Amino acid sequence: MVDEFYRTSQEGIYAIGDVVPGPALAHVASAEALVCVEKIAGHSPEPVDYGNIPACTYTTPEVASCGMTEEAARAAGKEVKTGKFMFMASGKASASGARDGFVKLVFDASDNKLLGAQMTGMNVTELIASAVLARRMGATATDIMRSIHPHPTMSEAVMEAAAAAMGEAIHG
Repeated sequence: MVDEFYRTSQEGIYAIGDVVPGPALAHVASAEALVCVEKIAGHSPEPVDYGNIPACTYTTPEVASCGMTEEAARAAGKEVKTGKFMFMASGKASASGARDGFVKLVFDASDNKLLGAQMTGMNVTELIASAVLARRMGATATDIMRSIHPHPTMSEAVMEAAAAAMGEAIHG
């Protein structure tokens, strides 16, 4: 067992990665290492936010997620808004021959903050980083949909899903 800075019960012994609770992912171990070493060096790092870890499955199609699913948010007593954008409505997805898939965003209905994202399709393991950042920054659906996304790109799906959650979808 370790504390939030990866100290064990043995003085001077630290542990990160696969030997501690949490997702056994390389990017998680890297984040743990940074927090651990910064603490050892006398800095004041923030603990790793295990509720905002991107999960990626490198298959065809790719699958990616972060944060809460709609079901988990409801089980936690939250009222939610969701928005979904199907890649079949994306010009980039059509041009790439990758029209299968979607981006789904889950927002807290009380303040419209992003709670989670689930995605499947081409390049979603790249797209998930924008949802991780949005959650870290406390972004709302309005923040996401008003952020100009380049066209035509797969990343537009994130903006479009946020607009759908707010009832302002133009495409799809």
